[in-house]
Amino acid sequence: MDLKDVKAVVTGGASGLGEACVRMLAGAGAKAAIFDMAVERGEKLAAELGKNVIFVNTDVTNDEGVQSSVARAVEAFGTINGAINCAGVGAASKVFSKKGPYPLKAFNWVVQINLIGTFNVIRLAVEQMVKNPPNAEGERGVIVNTASAAAFDGQIGQAAYSASKAGVVGMTLPIARECADYGIRVATIAPGLFNTPMLAQLPQEIRDALGQSVPFPKRLGNPVEYAMLARHIIENPMINGEVIRLDGALRMAAK
Repeated sequence: MDLKDVKAVVTGGASGLGEACVRMLAGAGAKAAIFDMAVERGEKLAAELGKNVIFVNTDVTNDEGVQSSVARAVEAFGTINGAINCAGVGAASKVFSKKGPYPLKAFNWVVQINLIGTFNVIRLAVEQMVKNPPNAEGERGVIVNTASAAAFDGQIGQAAYSASKAGVVGMTLPIARECADYGIRVATIAPGLFNTPMLAQLPQEIRDALGQSVPFPKRLGNPVEYAMLARHIIENPMINGEVIRLDGALRMAAK
């Protein structure tokens, strides 16, 4: 798909990996709708990037809310033919600790946003994309999801996060197989340790140590590098049904 023809929704688009993707799209002349709950950041980013970018206050777990947000993007752009799912949260806790068992509410919160929220956006984006006329390749749309290296080698305390991201990995192929009939591609990026707001909450010395744990390059990933891969997935029609690790050969230890 030609990037300048892309009209995409980007969840979690007000910061981190999502923001990098919004900037990448806008810089290439594409259109992007920022779906996020960080109103101030989202509105500021949209204003900075100009008329091809809009902000829509969106809770990805809300059925009617995402329907309304997709409708708003379609109203602004005429249609959508791209969706990049970057909205995500983490809540580290052991299954059992001195505080007792892992709070079920916290586990559910992570899964609701990371997994169910991703699926919610996928299903409603596909509903719109099937209406698009196909391009020369027969393509009507492309969806890029975000999993994590933790889907494969999650650490102690990451049960909720790893489960939610493993769910994103697990649904990639079946959704891609179904959407092949519609001319819509589906792929997932599984980043390792990236310099995002989630990691920014940690002390600098811990972030430095995490970066040194990456085989090469020995540093945290830059969100721009995630956006570079998202761009390639959008532009390369043979990438479909695949989960791509983006982690500098990192394989995380148990803790």
